[in-house]
Amino acid sequence: SNLNINDVLGNYSLTLIDALDTLAVSPWRGDTALATLGPALATPGTALAGAAPQDLPRVLGSLLSAHIIITDTKQPFGDMSIKDYDNELLHLAHDLAVRLLPAFENTKTGIPYPRVRILQESFPSSSVLVLCLCAYSMLHMVQKVPERLVPQGPDWIVLPCNLRLNFLFVLKGNVVNIQTGHWVGKQSGLGAGSDSFYEYLLKSYILFGEKEDLEMFNAAYQNIQNHLRRGREACNEGEGDPPLYVNVNMYTGQLMNTWIDSLQAFFPGLQVLIGDVEDAICLHAFYYAIWKRYGALPERYNWQLQAPDVPFYPLRPELVESTYLLYQATKNPFYLHVGMDILQSLEKYTKAKCGYATLHHVVEKTKEDRMESFFLSETCKYLYLLFDEENPVHKSGNKFMFTTEGHIVSVDERFRNSLWEDILPGEEPSAHKAKPTELKAANFSSNCNRVPDERRYLLPLKSNYMRQIDRMVGLI
Repeated sequence: SNLNINDVLGNYSLTLIDALDTLAVSPWRGDTALATLGPALATPGTALAGAAPQDLPRVLGSLLSAHIIITDTKQPFGDMSIKDYDNELLHLAHDLAVRLLPAFENTKTGIPYPRVRILQESFPSSSVLVLCLCAYSMLHMVQKVPERLVPQGPDWIVLPCNLRLNFLFVLKGNVVNIQTGHWVGKQSGLGAGSDSFYEYLLKSYILFGEKEDLEMFNAAYQNIQNHLRRGREACNEGEGDPPLYVNVNMYTGQLMNTWIDSLQAFFPGLQVLIGDVEDAICLHAFYYAIWKRYGALPERYNWQLQAPDVPFYPLRPELVESTYLLYQATKNPFYLHVGMDILQSLEKYTKAKCGYATLHHVVEKTKEDRMESFFLSETCKYLYLLFDEENPVHKSGNKFMFTTEGHIVSVDERFRNSLWEDILPGEEPSAHKAKPTELKAANFSSNCNRVPDERRYLLPLKSNYMRQIDRMVGLI
């Protein structure tokens, strides 16, 4: 009855595997990191007893990310080679993919079952026949990486994912029936059940260069702006309420509830990637105001009641990720201040004897005896990178992208026909290469060119608008 706490996570080494590439960017990169890889190399695929689909892509993605770092002679993180390494991580990823295949079988749509028994290589017969949109989209991207790492075909198994699921709808729901393809969850929003779908549309294009993904993202982004966005048109000028993205009925566009969830804090970071920095600044300020009030982000916050609807905080990374990306885009020291505020709150309220604990209640600051794997693989990673200006991720000539689960993947010719440099502004594109204007979301409220250099050391949001948001969340 309490899925949040009691969901069966399979008794597999998720935290260990999920955080492998965190070691590459951490202060302990090098020999110490390599020694830590040993247990993962020895972990057999059969240790994955059974799990929800949103966790298995974490395992698959981290195994692939670590494999790429180990085998890439051009990676900037130092000597990550392992003596006598024989693609063990890639083999483990392959083994997991094979075990996932039964989840895609016996469904008329090809959408996988929401639970799969890894050991028995079958799906639970009593399983419910619905799956959240985000879980399916995660598999869409992670299956493409090995497909291009091992292009021969027989050495890799391709999971039958296709993100064109019900794309005729202007808005997407958050839960779909795997047999009929019909929407079961009618809520359209940016939070739980939907967040990764939008993120992977854009990141799949960045990594693989397939224009269809960008076209789907642009269409989705325009629909989000048209139907989910509330408040004044511009972030840093004009009259009206602060911009906010709400949950609506996918068919009517009518408001379904008055809460947002903490997962929605990823969206300012996604807006940074597409260049809509001004809107990202405003939305980020809203989530940060909630953090300032509680020292954490409640899982659900009711913006009408100015109170948490679901009061726990499981150490989620989304606000930290958006803070990191906004700092990289603007270099405004304000975001270092935000990062320090988040870090001090984590130290004060969540630190435990052996790690950091989920807050059971953000007001009472009571703890739960668990630390989700994404705390090490994402929250700590983005916090560290925020302050480490000299990190190889920032200094290297190579370009890197973080998956939704925070795993590092290099954007290079192994995955993309046209290299990332080909779509950067200032270059003359040839006829067969992507044009610079292609990587631009439709229906911007603003764009990154509107953030002038002289604003770098000012508050990114004008003080009157900052106070407006503080009042909106009950800070003043």
